[in-house]
Amino acid sequence: MSTSSQPRIFITGATGELGALVLDQLLATVASGEIAVGVRVADDDRARKLAAKGVQVRVADYDRPETLATAFAGVERLLFISSNSLDRRPTQHRALIDAAVQARVGFVAYTSLLHADVSPLGLAADHRATEAMLAASGLPYALLRNGWYTENYMASVAPALAHHAFVGSARDGRISSASRADYAAAAAAVVRSNDDLAGRVFELAGDTAYTLSELAQELSHQSAETVPYVDLPMAEYRSALVGAGLPADVAALLADSDAGAAEGALFDEGRQLGALLGRPTTPLASSIAETLRALGR
Repeated sequence: MSTSSQPRIFITGATGELGALVLDQLLATVASGEIAVGVRVADDDRARKLAAKGVQVRVADYDRPETLATAFAGVERLLFISSNSLDRRPTQHRALIDAAVQARVGFVAYTSLLHADVSPLGLAADHRATEAMLAASGLPYALLRNGWYTENYMASVAPALAHHAFVGSARDGRISSASRADYAAAAAAVVRSNDDLAGRVFELAGDTAYTLSELAQELSHQSAETVPYVDLPMAEYRSALVGAGLPADVAALLADSDAGAAEGALFDEGRQLGALLGRPTTPLASSIAETLRALGR
């Protein structure tokens, strides 16, 4: 555990994939005693691993509002990572924002969705509602409107190789994805910044865009196998995902996102993410290469 009783920076959802990456990014430039992280359970293995990094571990359970204000006590800068509980997200986010107000947090950075204010994606509604809550709260805040994670498509590489087809429902929509590590690095840059970023809206996406046909072509090239892109109607794609073993709500989310991509919902050419990083975002080809290496290909 850190010896500091009042860390400056707090990361919610630190046991999640994004939160863990943000923490590692911060620890490269910020003393561990300046960081606190939120977990649901304080005495499990994941919490102990975080504590071993020297940061302060506090219980901050989105489903137990009474834990939140105590967890945020003394915090200057809060990284608010959106909940992954699709059915409870608005209630959880309201509790977190109320707790941040009660604790008088100095600045909040919220991980929203790319172009959340106009996005047709079903995911966007909860993010719009949370952005409205933040605007009404009086808290100084910035919006990190994250685009699509390349990893969302890399999860389909193994089945695509097995079945000799990359399946989707995005037609020829262009997708400006970036790696989860890219988004984590951007979040770390914002939450550790000493600049006044209150009121900023960062539309974060990859520097370059691709269609799923182009993804399949790159996968074919790198794997030396023929993997064509097969575009399905949204309902058929959703059924295929359920048939592959995904929960119905996750399958519906992914199918809706592909359908949104067909309408441009996952495209952005502002390059704000690369600007925050001070480097290019991770290219699709690099993500495919890393995925193939992990598969032993």
